[in-house]
Amino acid sequence: MSSRIRYLLVGTGSRAQMYLDAIAGPHADVAELVAWTDTNQGRLDHYEARLAAAGVPAPARFEPDRLADTVRELRIDRVIVTSPDFTHAHYVATALGAGADAITEKPLTTSVEGVREIAGAVRGTGRDVTITFNYRYSPRNTALKEVIASGEIGEVTSVHFEWVLDTAHGADYFRRWHRQKENSGGLLIHKASHHFDLVNWWLADAPTRVFASGGLRFYGADNAARRGLGERAPRGSIDSPLRDAFSLDLREDPQLRALYFDQESFDGYLRDRDVFDPGITIEDNLSLVVDYARGASMSYSLNAHSPWEGYNVAVNGTKGRAELTVIERGAVVVDESGKHVVDPSAHPEAVVRGGARPVGDRLVVQKHFELAREVPIPEGEGGHGGGDARLLREVFVGVGADPLGHAADWRDGVRAVSVGLAGNRSLESGQAVTVEELGLGSGDER
Repeated sequence: MSSRIRYLLVGTGSRAQMYLDAIAGPHADVAELVAWTDTNQGRLDHYEARLAAAGVPAPARFEPDRLADTVRELRIDRVIVTSPDFTHAHYVATALGAGADAITEKPLTTSVEGVREIAGAVRGTGRDVTITFNYRYSPRNTALKEVIASGEIGEVTSVHFEWVLDTAHGADYFRRWHRQKENSGGLLIHKASHHFDLVNWWLADAPTRVFASGGLRFYGADNAARRGLGERAPRGSIDSPLRDAFSLDLREDPQLRALYFDQESFDGYLRDRDVFDPGITIEDNLSLVVDYARGASMSYSLNAHSPWEGYNVAVNGTKGRAELTVIERGAVVVDESGKHVVDPSAHPEAVVRGGARPVGDRLVVQKHFELAREVPIPEGEGGHGGGDARLLREVFVGVGADPLGHAADWRDGVRAVSVGLAGNRSLESGQAVTVEELGLGSGDER
């Protein structure tokens, strides 16, 4: 009899591939994918063929509303949730209630009600929920955690955190289901929960109050009209003279074509909508002030239409300051046909015109009355700044000795989304909002 842990997967969009490749590849000795489900059968067909090519038997298929029955019937140990954000709470709670542990992509959930649903399921079952905050595992972010935890810069007094998404990656949130806040919670939930979790983890602290300002200032129909952009192509994957550098043609990317363009007949989902459409309800510029329980505060900003992608973090302490600068992509340029070139280092025009910002990481620490020193950052493996490979080892093999506490549970997920939930409420009211006002429960969720 197999001693491998029995997994079930909910949702087979692009994010699922990381887990499927891990189960079929480096962690096949400890993991077995027994069953999976998706609302789009075409995506299951695609991944089934991919697994077959790797010599992995096809998992059992079932309808999403039969999750609890399937967990029980097939004796599932763990359920991996990679479905759209607004569905996470339901699937996680259902998995726990049926007797399995849950592993979910961030964000944990998009609503206060979702937090309560998961909290109730955890308390009622005693099962485990792991949330895969892969950015924790990136060597550069681990290096900053080590500096803060060592006490070298003293007690943290404030953090400045700026994250910029470029016109390739940032624009993509305005093409997909994420463009509707009811689906994603907006970028404060979907994207920034990564960032808020990092700060919570770096400081080993919990957020208590949030003030937010922001809006849809670049994408969307009103902004396009104000800038005189004129008529737009409704989709990128159509032959139209109105397409431009913001148009995504799914037919040009084998994975996007296989997962989305070729599967549109099953559910009608369009993955390539125009970023200047009417009806977009999420923000593209956001600024926050966040207070923490032990007295520190954070200024945070997110921009989704930057010409380069990465982030800057400055941590001020009673003994000095640490500064982390990360450039993930130095520029997005356009080739002769008007298409994005997202790897400008391989683009001769980028070199001719002076080149892009140098991609890489730099961590500098400077104590009071001393010269600055640069902290070496080890090379990582896999995506998300080298975080994915280590995360997957912990998910499938287990957590070893780790004084920095990289692994995140549901409480960490709640602490992360509580900033976004309070931030969204602050955007609506124009007032600062405390985490306590959200009414998440008895307090153990935070």
